[in-house]
Amino acid sequence: MPYEAPTHSVERSLRALTGAKIVAGVDEVGRGAWAGPVSVCAAVTGLRRPPEGLTDSKLISPKRRTVLAKTLESWVTAHALGHASPEEIDDLGMTAALRLAAVRALEALPVRPDAVILDGNHDYLGVPWKVRTVIKGDQSCVAVAAASVIAKVRRDKMMAELGVEHADFAFAANAGYPSPVHKAALKERGPTPYHRLSWSYLDGLPEWRHLKKTRGKADGSVPEIEGQLGFDF
Repeated sequence: MPYEAPTHSVERSLRALTGAKIVAGVDEVGRGAWAGPVSVCAAVTGLRRPPEGLTDSKLISPKRRTVLAKTLESWVTAHALGHASPEEIDDLGMTAALRLAAVRALEALPVRPDAVILDGNHDYLGVPWKVRTVIKGDQSCVAVAAASVIAKVRRDKMMAELGVEHADFAFAANAGYPSPVHKAALKERGPTPYHRLSWSYLDGLPEWRHLKKTRGKADGSVPEIEGQLGFDF
């Protein structure tokens, strides 16, 4: 599939406008899944030429993505992953869970970024991080694309390992996302300990609907981070 290779233009812009020396690209995976964590990767790449074929992880075949992730893990200057568990997602809501996973990833880096590029148009990080949001950043920004690929491959591996214990759910194939096999297993067996119990899929399962939890807030946020805007420059 033809694609336009990501560049360092956003990283260069942040360096020029803000003096940022260390810029991290951040991307998440697992936001829409029924089971498993939401996972965030933070990657620092510098301005070196990226490996051939780098782009948004969703545009790369699983086999190629696995090979590329291995290459990226040794190519990037630094990277780290952070996760928020299904229980944390249920308790906090997705916005706060995303922030928790992202902060865990950023704080696990061996260097603290001067600026962060977030994929999308919503700054779920907030202060004290200096954030620039970029729509389709996983296709246009080298650091975000690298984070996208690493996060996807690492989370898929986690879900495949969970699938050994719960084979009927086919986590190795669906990574915890909705699928006919996943829905059939839920109907027959009910949610596993790795399922999010505040998700609406339980509304369609009368036998298991009593297990549904109320989210932290209807919009997925929590009071502790509301109103704390970052520096979207």
